[in-house]
Amino acid sequence: MTPGSLNARRRERELAELASGERVDIVVVGGGVTGTGIALDAASRGLSVALVEAHDLAFGTSRWSSKLVHGGLRYLAHGEFGLAHESAVERGIMMTRTAPHLTRAMPQLFPLYPSTSRVQEKVVAAGLRAGDALRRAARTPSSVLPGPRSVPALEALALAPGLSAHGLRGALLAYDGALVDDARLVVTLARTAASFGARILTRLSASSISADRVQVRDAVSGSTVDIHARQVINATGVWAGTLTGAVRLRPSLGSHLVLAPGTVPMGTTSVNIGVPGETNRFVFLLPQPDGRVYLGLTDEPLSGPIPAVPVVPESDVDFLLSLASSVLARPLTRADVAGSYAGLRPLVEGTGGRSADLSRKHAVLAGSDGLLTVVGGKLTTYRRMAEDAVDAAVRLAGLTASPCRTARLPLLGAAPRSHLSLVDASPRLVARYGTEAPRVAALGELDTEFAAPVGPGTEITAAEVVWAVRNEGALDVEDVLERRTRLSLIPADAEAARERVAELVDKSLAGLA
Repeated sequence: MTPGSLNARRRERELAELASGERVDIVVVGGGVTGTGIALDAASRGLSVALVEAHDLAFGTSRWSSKLVHGGLRYLAHGEFGLAHESAVERGIMMTRTAPHLTRAMPQLFPLYPSTSRVQEKVVAAGLRAGDALRRAARTPSSVLPGPRSVPALEALALAPGLSAHGLRGALLAYDGALVDDARLVVTLARTAASFGARILTRLSASSISADRVQVRDAVSGSTVDIHARQVINATGVWAGTLTGAVRLRPSLGSHLVLAPGTVPMGTTSVNIGVPGETNRFVFLLPQPDGRVYLGLTDEPLSGPIPAVPVVPESDVDFLLSLASSVLARPLTRADVAGSYAGLRPLVEGTGGRSADLSRKHAVLAGSDGLLTVVGGKLTTYRRMAEDAVDAAVRLAGLTASPCRTARLPLLGAAPRSHLSLVDASPRLVARYGTEAPRVAALGELDTEFAAPVGPGTEITAAEVVWAVRNEGALDVEDVLERRTRLSLIPADAEAARERVAELVDKSLAGLA
């Protein structure tokens, strides 16, 4: 096992160390992209760190995104120039230095139909030029993200064959960043933090929390443990307000539909469809490397209790299908929907207005009791959020730490794109594991049983399940289906693989005992 390996054996040992009364510099509550980013930032500065998560890594909002690494174009339209620049800078850092293996350039097509006026076309084109100016200001090379241009109708149809040709007069083409998978980013952040000594502990739910102590209940053993720290950071996202009264959030729901491979012929180009009556809102058809297409997203306020796993409202299904069908050669129906998912944005409560208009800025808030809470923000800016949170913790608790180094710290598996193309493994594995791909592939070479796919219609192999248990902290079959492989985004695919995955998980856990 490597220093970045997470598994049941390591979890048991490290939890016992903390239960004995050991005090760490920082305890992070929450295992999403913000929490794991904080754990990496702190551990890489030389601080002792423990992260506790009630469920699994990427259990909450962090696995329900559009899988995009945004450059901040939308923020420009709201006049949030600082946030737009920050987003473009962080996108560039991820795509060129910290996670080239987990990111890719996604072509984005803005089709022009009779319903799109010439004024609207000019507004979108100006916005895309402004977005490209942000890219240049962030020093992201055009070899990574090419500049925008206009394309004729025939080229638009070649890029996105599923588009309707009727009335299409051309399109605008731009590029933004995309993740291979959002949950994989979180798991990789957690493992990279672990390689610096951070204790990453899932299945620990916080029953009480203060500035220097977290009481957790272990869902594995049923025991209660007090974990002591010089500073506790609440990074539970949309659930942050349940642990402290120092923050008021106004969650909004973002829904996506999952279309099975072959449903819409898209190639690798996404399609952006303007929402009628809105100047800067779009619905996206987002093709994935495995052939799936994600259709999203909505932005609706959520009231009432916060669900552990949000459900897509029927009204969102109708809205997304209708809008996408308006530009497709074959209208979509509910029969085309193979799966769906929804995430909750942890927006800081503003002064009214729609949730779609609330700022995506993040905030690091200190309660009267000294507890630090991090809220707001976007997946793209997780690294900057983490840096600000650790800076605040160092000041508040008087910790001795090195300066932040995560802007130039490659995550596990990362390498320059030119090097990744030379890795001796399939492109699919390299896109998911980077330079670690040969180690995953080797499991299948050592045991041919592990080389076979876990179910029909998927390329995910038994070796990847074994790797998830041995190295990525998966503790049960749901961890694998829901967050390590994402098979559960199409429930039928998950059910077809469940029996085989369960068998592999049980054998792998037994081997760690």
